[in-house]
Amino acid sequence: MRIALLSYRSKTHCGGQGVYVRHLSHGLVELGHDVEVFSGQPYPDLLDPRVRLTEVPSLDLYREPDPFRVPRPSEIRDSIDLLELLTTWTAGFPEPRTFTMRAARLLAERAADFDVVHDNQSLGTGLLTIAGAGLPVVATVHHPITRDRVLDLAAARWWRKPLVRRWYGFLDMQQEVARHIPDLLTVSSSSAADIISDFGVSPDQLHVVPLGVNTELFKPGSGRREPGRIIAIASADTPLKGVRTLLQAVARLRTVRDLELRLVAKVEPNGPTHKLIAELGISDIVHITSGLSDAELAALFASAEVACIPSLYEGFSLPAVEAMASGTPIVASRVGALPEVLGTDGACAELVPPADVDALTHALAELLDSPEKRRHLGRAGRTRAVDVFSWEAVAAQTVRVYERAIARTARGQATC
Repeated sequence: MRIALLSYRSKTHCGGQGVYVRHLSHGLVELGHDVEVFSGQPYPDLLDPRVRLTEVPSLDLYREPDPFRVPRPSEIRDSIDLLELLTTWTAGFPEPRTFTMRAARLLAERAADFDVVHDNQSLGTGLLTIAGAGLPVVATVHHPITRDRVLDLAAARWWRKPLVRRWYGFLDMQQEVARHIPDLLTVSSSSAADIISDFGVSPDQLHVVPLGVNTELFKPGSGRREPGRIIAIASADTPLKGVRTLLQAVARLRTVRDLELRLVAKVEPNGPTHKLIAELGISDIVHITSGLSDAELAALFASAEVACIPSLYEGFSLPAVEAMASGTPIVASRVGALPEVLGTDGACAELVPPADVDALTHALAELLDSPEKRRHLGRAGRTRAVDVFSWEAVAAQTVRVYERAIARTARGQATC
C-alpha cells in the first residue's frame, strides 16, 4: 500500500504528534507498506530510512528563537502565504488550514502515487479538496482541541479571553472537516466520546486505536532510582497539563521531606510557570529541561521514584505509557482517558481528582513513603505496557482502517 502521511508539525519535541508520525511510519514500513511523510516545520527527525520525507514549507512564523517574527516581503510566495501571515497578525492560528492547502496542491500533481492519505490532527479544508480529487482520506484526531479551549478560556483574564477565542478560531473548520471524513482514528474510547460530543461526528466514523510504546527503550533501569525524584512531562505550557497543581503539591511536600521534581517541558522564559516556582520558593528543587532524546527521556523515567501526570484533560497520554513501560509508579489525575490508559484504580497508578492539591500531595507522599507500593505499581505498569501498548499493533489496526477507506472511495463514498 502507498501511504501519504500528513502532519503540519512533526518534530518529536513538539509533542505527541511527532512521536506518532515517527513510530507509525516505522510500523507501516515494517509491514511492507510504502510511506511518504508530508510535513510542515519543524520537520520530523529520526524517521526510519525507508520513509521518505517531503517538506511542505510554511512561513514558520512561530520558530525559535524568534516566534511571531515579521517575514521579509520576498518570503511571501503566494496567496496561501499571505493567508498564513494575515491570520497570524490577527491573533489566529493558521497552520492546520494553510498546511492542508499546500498539501492538497502537492497531491493534486501526485494523486496516482498514493492509495490513501492519512492526516495527523490537521483537519484542514485541504483534506476535502484531496478527497474530492478521488483519494481516500483518513484522519487521526488525538483529542478534540475544544477541550484545550475551554481550559485556556477559564484560566485567561477577562481582557485576554477575546484573544484566546481568536487563537482557537480554527476549531470551527476542524469540526466541519471532521464531519465530512468517513473514517477517523482516535486513541481512546474517552477521546472518541469527546469527539462525538464536541465535533458532532457519527460514532460510525470513529475507530479507536491506542498508541504504543517502545518497551525495549523504555524499561526499568539496572541502577538505583534517585530518592525523592518525581518526573513529570508537559508537552505544552498550558493549563491543560496541570503543572500549577503539581508545583503547589511539591511546595507542600518539600516542607516535610527531601525531594526533587524533574519537569520535562518547554516553558515560557519568565512566564507564569517560572514565576510560580519562584513564588513558591522551590527553584532549588525544580529542574526544567526540554529537547531530550528518546534515550535521555527513558533514562530519566527509569531514574525516578514516581511519575506524575496532573493533567486537567488527556485524550491518551504517551508519558503515562512510557512511565508504565519504565516500571515507574504513577500518580495521575482521574480525568479524560487516563483511567482507560492506566487501568482500574490502584492497579498501575494512584488516581486523584484533577486540580486537587490536597489529594495530589497526599498520593505523592504515600508513594514516596512506601517502597513496597512503588514496586507493586511499577511491576504492574510494566506488565500492562508490554501486554497492551504496541506500535506494531497500532500499525496493523491502522492499515485495516485504510483498507476500509479505500473500499469506501471505490464505492463513491469518499466523504460524508
